[in-house]
Amino acid sequence: MTVKIYTIDLNFQDVPQSIASYLVIGPEGPVLVETGPGSTLETLKAGIQAQGVALNEIKHVLVTHIHLDHAGAAGWWAQQGAKVYVHQVGAPHLIDPSKLLASAERIYGDKMDDLWGEFLPAPAKNVVAIADNQQIAAAGLTFTALDTPGHAWHHHVYQLGDIAFTGDAAGICLSGQPFVDVPAPPPEFKLEIWGKTIERLLKKQFEAIYPTHFGRVDHPTFQLIALQQLMIDAVGFVRAKMQAGVSRDELVILFNQWQRARAEAAGIDAVVINKYEMANPWYMSVDGILRYWRKRDAS
Repeated sequence: MTVKIYTIDLNFQDVPQSIASYLVIGPEGPVLVETGPGSTLETLKAGIQAQGVALNEIKHVLVTHIHLDHAGAAGWWAQQGAKVYVHQVGAPHLIDPSKLLASAERIYGDKMDDLWGEFLPAPAKNVVAIADNQQIAAAGLTFTALDTPGHAWHHHVYQLGDIAFTGDAAGICLSGQPFVDVPAPPPEFKLEIWGKTIERLLKKQFEAIYPTHFGRVDHPTFQLIALQQLMIDAVGFVRAKMQAGVSRDELVILFNQWQRARAEAAGIDAVVINKYEMANPWYMSVDGILRYWRKRDAS
């Protein structure tokens, strides 16, 4: 069976190769994996049409989870009649995004519109709630949803044969760069749970993976093992600073310095470092890891 996969660069905030959507062409038509935010919807439309696919041909949309950079435009597609497949925990928030948006507004404040654009509610009839190991038949293809928490409880990786669309579960690696990053925003980052997700993905021995940030990865085992070690290192770094009495704001500065040193040691230049920070603001990982430790300490 011939499958074509096109990486659509959403050029988020005019930064190329930070957020991707994937156009998968099966024997019976197209499938869209990840919609990106509402702010990049016009770029996504143009990218689809550039591959000779009309927008009304998109009948199936898969989102790995409901964070705004992955599913912010899902409601628009559902309003056009496409079926949107999403983790069963995330499905209610696509239908009624009010709680999701209120939470995001607390983080982004007056930057919400510029960053994320419009998040339209999805008609319930076009939202398909998916559970672990459930198969999705779309465009003559069969995707299998793999429950993959750690970054978010409501996260699926979508397996298609010997490849997978990994959202954030396999971490971040921008366009083949020799640098893996961990997106650990609050409130759901869990080291131990994400570790189990990585073990599950490693056992699949995928030929390639397609993270949303950004592009095909041909050596997924290397990326997954690097992510596994990075999570341990990042959590340990934050823990040591907490125990030394470092404030949150000071910790953000120190964590950024640590990340930049890692990137520079890997040969990453300033332009690419900026792309990583756009795709995965490091202060959010500080907040997520701090919350992880505080919850553990309180339990």
